[in-house]
Formats: sequence, C-alpha cells, structure tokens
Amino acid sequence: MSRPLVIPFFIAHQGCPHRCVFCNQHAIIGKSAAAVLSRERIATEIATWLRRPRKSTRSEVQVAFYGGSFTCLPETRQRELLGAVQPFLDQGLVDEVRLSTRPDYINPEIVEFLKSYRVGTVELGIQSMNDLVLAASGRDHCAADSVRAISCLQDGGLKVGVQLMIGLPGDRPGLLFKGAELLAKMRPDLVRIYPTLVLKGSELAILHRSGEYSPMSLARAVAQSGRIKEVFDGYGVRVVRIGLQETDTLQDDIVAGPYHPAFGEMVLSRNLYRRVVNALRSVKNSRRLELRVAAADQSVLRGPGNANLKRLAGKGLLENVELVFTDGLRRGTISVVAV
Repeated sequence: MSRPLVIPFFIAHQGCPHRCVFCNQHAIIGKSAAAVLSRERIATEIATWLRRPRKSTRSEVQVAFYGGSFTCLPETRQRELLGAVQPFLDQGLVDEVRLSTRPDYINPEIVEFLKSYRVGTVELGIQSMNDLVLAASGRDHCAADSVRAISCLQDGGLKVGVQLMIGLPGDRPGLLFKGAELLAKMRPDLVRIYPTLVLKGSELAILHRSGEYSPMSLARAVAQSGRIKEVFDGYGVRVVRIGLQETDTLQDDIVAGPYHPAFGEMVLSRNLYRRVVNALRSVKNSRRLELRVAAADQSVLRGPGNANLKRLAGKGLLENVELVFTDGLRRGTISVVAV
C-alpha cells in the first residue's frame, strides 16, 4: 500500500489552554508556517498540492491540522477550518481529514461532531501516562483522560494516533515503559515518539538554566526510544515517526537535549542491530550461513561508518556468515538461512 499524500496545515498554539514546560510551537513547526489560516488559504493550498506530480495517483489524500489543540478551538473556528476541506471531500479529491488535540478535550459529542465533518484520524498529545510527570510538565490532564479519549474515539469508529515524549521532568525508564505497555494494549492505529528538547522561549529553558532540569543524552534517548518502539512492535502497533521533523528554525532554537537530524534512523539502526545479534546467537551450528536483510534496510543495519557491522564482527558473529541485502523483502525483515 502506497503512503498517503498528507497536506499539512499548522495552527501553532491555537486552542491550547495551557503552556507546557517544553513547548515552543513556533520552533517546532517553523515560523513561516504559523500564519493564520483562512478558508480561502486552505482551499488554495489544497488545490496547489493536488496539482503537484505524485508517484501514485491512487494513494490516499489526507488533509491534516497539526500544531495546536484542534478541539479546544471555538466551535465556529473548527467549522470554518473543517468546512474549507468539505468541497474536496465531496469531489473525491481528498479522502480524509486528520487533526491533533488534547485527550481531555474528547468526549462522545465531540467525536460525533468530528465525524460529521468526515474527520478520520485524531492524534492525541498524551506525552506521558504518569500523572506526576504530566503535572511536572504543565499538561493539566491525567493518564485517565488519555484512556477515556482513546476508548471514546475507538468506540466512535475513528482511527487514533498517540504522541509520547521521553525525558520529561520527573520521568524514569520504569514509568516510561509501563506507560508504553498500557497504551500498546489499547491498540492505537499509530504512534509518534519524541525526545524532550530544551527550546528557547520555553519554561524548560528556565529550568535548565537554573539546574533544575537536565536533558538526557543522545545515546540514552536513542536506547529508550528503541525500547518503546519494541513495545509497540510487539503489539503490532505502527510507530510512524521517531524524533522531531526538521524545520527552518528548529536547530537554531535548541538550547540542549538529544537532537539529531537522523534520530529516527539511529533508533531503527539500534533495534535492527539488536535483532540481528539475537538471530545470529540463536544459530547453534557453524555451517555457512546467509543473513538476509531487506535491501531498503541496508543503511539502517550498517549504521554510521559501518559501525554496526564492525560491532557484529567484533563479537565474532559474522564468521561463516554472508550478508545478503535482498530486494523485495519487507522493511524490518531479517532471516538466517543455512546454505
């Protein structure tokens, strides 16, 4: 199945009733994307995107509202934004609307309202499933709100996305992994994992400057994100993004924290390496073997400067093993075959 064409619109801070300690939306989405949206601008942008060449005209088209808490907006504003997309839905040019919001601003009435405007996916800014961590982060909602919101959306037939953050104030690995397990058992449709960064203009920057908050290292952030992804993988839940997407201002606004432009690939590389180690160690004979890996995962397995292959060789795991990158294998697929 081809990836959907996502036409993004950003509503930075709009609707947000609170300012979380980590938040600086203009840095996260880029200052150039923060302009006020009108119905006319939305229609023009959608038409422009639809005219662009696409690899597959059969791929699904989604209009997405990111960056704010959509259902916290006044209902008239929600109707204005969603109404601008309806003509494209009526003509079959757009297949679905998706949006992001807070879990404490979801209830059965809101779900029915969203369905009436053909919203198909709602992403929830859950961030943590621990109440103390949420309070320390200024979220002003609790884990029970997230559980209720996910159930409410699923009962209404909408797809659910959840957003988690690692390295929040007061968080610990045990709390993090317990929360990920709870969410995975609820079977959301997609997950995004973000490391906590200290951004200029955020309260976290003040706490960092005073020594009250210390961000985690890059290596630790990669390891924890990798373990969380393994939790969701175990339940068949898709993790669609790991790490913040690069914008025109993000790097300039980072004060501290585990940022890397290839953070997501570093996590995938770490996880694939661990799986390969386990697969090779499970082989009890010394016959000649082939380690077959999806061709699309070649750079992920190798790692920067072939670091993963060097580590495997250093452990003696590549003796009598031929590494074969195979076209047609699904990403993430590995197998060890005697030849």
